[in-house]
Amino acid sequence: MTDVSQPAGAPQSGAPGAADAAPAPFDFDVTIVGAGPVGLALAGWLARRSATQRLSIALIDARKPEDSQGDPRAIAVSQGSRMILEPLRWPADATAIHHIHVSQRGHFGRTLIDHSEHGLPALGYVLRYGSIVQALADAVRPTPVHWFQSTTAQTPVQEHDGVTLPVQTGQVTRHLRTRILVSAEGGPFHEQEKSGGDTRDYGQTALVGTVSVSAPRPHVAWERFTEQGPIALLPTGGARDADYALVWCCAPQEAARRAQLPDDAFLRELGAAFGERMGRFTQIKGRAAFPLGLNALDTLVKGRIAAIGNAAQTLHPVAGQGLNLGLRDAHALADALSQHGPTPLALASFAQRRALDRRLTIRSTDTLARLFTVDLPALGTLRGLALTALEFVPPVKTALARQMMFGQRR
Repeated sequence: MTDVSQPAGAPQSGAPGAADAAPAPFDFDVTIVGAGPVGLALAGWLARRSATQRLSIALIDARKPEDSQGDPRAIAVSQGSRMILEPLRWPADATAIHHIHVSQRGHFGRTLIDHSEHGLPALGYVLRYGSIVQALADAVRPTPVHWFQSTTAQTPVQEHDGVTLPVQTGQVTRHLRTRILVSAEGGPFHEQEKSGGDTRDYGQTALVGTVSVSAPRPHVAWERFTEQGPIALLPTGGARDADYALVWCCAPQEAARRAQLPDDAFLRELGAAFGERMGRFTQIKGRAAFPLGLNALDTLVKGRIAAIGNAAQTLHPVAGQGLNLGLRDAHALADALSQHGPTPLALASFAQRRALDRRLTIRSTDTLARLFTVDLPALGTLRGLALTALEFVPPVKTALARQMMFGQRR
């Protein structure tokens, strides 16, 4: 790789005294920082089109794909996301969601969403994080993508025609020059620098793990709203599997207390909060906790740098929209770069195309996260009426379901 770093005091391209200096060559057309599912998907989509576009692509990964192989965290992937991921690689262990049951604790009202109402094989799927990373990594490996593993990116420097990105592998630092830089590495909310855009600490912590139940409902996902936050249960196996991925959002002090409870006490409290729709909770494995918040950039593009996935927006897990929104970001960016090449025009087209979907998804997720945690009797009644009304106004229910599955397309 060419090292394009300049010694201190060296004239910059376009500066006085540098008129005769040849511009430094580019190492890559597109450099992607972050090799989670969103960054890998973008690299895969671009690589599939690079035969005609002849784009040179770099992927900067602080870890190795093998590091995620055993990651048991469950993630929800919509039917729309499956459709755009399938040409790359689809994990064999995905569990289909055929029905979604939404209700609120202590108040009437519920709504049911069924895949058959939309003529789809499923509403979404539950995957292990490790499975989707491995599948997408396998799709990228045979391509010409230059994959820098165990490599960390440092602060980029924007120039008029590109970006210089210092990267470090072990003790070696090099400077990569790229026409377009894509940030796809955000990390969890509590470790992020606040964006200066839409930022909100929800005052909630998500307790996650895998629970077993005595009376499983195959292919049914549950969203149960409580006064402290939603409880989501996602099926992780076939018809005979009694295991569900748990996301239990509650106040931080309650999460800290529950994280220390013995298993039987934890399961009793979960049963009291969720109810008996699937019998008793009989086992809990892999408990962990994550603070929750909203951190969304005002714009996806600054100069020749674009942000996608968690680098662009970190959302509350309610309705499972975070990864799906990030994948739609990446797919739209791949389309724009394929159409316009690694140019500012491509980034402008991408930002315009993503504006409406981002706005609707971020606002609806934020509203749900806050609206269903206000514990006032009057609001509980109104929420119950709204959930019940969805059953009697099919066009509204269909529009909401389609937004969750496919977003807004332009």
